[in-house]
This record gives sequence, C-alpha cells and structure tokens, in this order.
Amino acid sequence: MGQLVYEQKSTFDIEDRSLAHLRIVVMNKLRRQESFMLQVPHREVGHVSLWMAPGIPVAFQFSGSRSPRIDRDLVDEWMQQASGSDGLSLTSRAQ
Repeated sequence: MGQLVYEQKSTFDIEDRSLAHLRIVVMNKLRRQESFMLQVPHREVGHVSLWMAPGIPVAFQFSGSRSPRIDRDLVDEWMQQASGSDGLSLTSRAQ
C-alpha cells in the first residue's frame, strides 16, 4: 500500500498498482499544464476531492520494491476521465 502525499501535509493510502497508474496520469496532465479534480479514498471521511494543478506539491510513495506492471489501456481510460467534467475518481475502484 503506497501513499499519495498532497501539499506535503495530507496523505492518502492507495494500492501500489493504482498509484503507479495515477502517477503517470498526474505527470502527463500537469506536464501539459492541465489541472483536474481527483477523488481519492480517505480512511476517516470516506473520500476527498483534490484539485491537481501545477504548483501544488504532490508526491507518490510506494511501499513495494518492484514497479507494478503498467496497463496502457487503464492509463488511457484514466486520462480520459481526468479530462472530463467530473475528473478522475479512485473511490469506486478496489484499493
């Protein structure tokens, strides 16, 4: 189980495989200067919506020693969702 660290103060537990795919999506969106909404699970409140934008520090901390296998179709699907009006939601996926 890895963690997404948002603004150096909030952490969100995300399974390493999902986190690896999310890292690619975030990297590509922010490289293009494209902000988007990301909904992630939160152990205390259920879920949290985060505004992902250039200039907001984020970090991806992986617990496993091996890099997960990347599914290009999943990355494409998540990129499309992130570009949509509702943004990308990881809350409906198994973490």
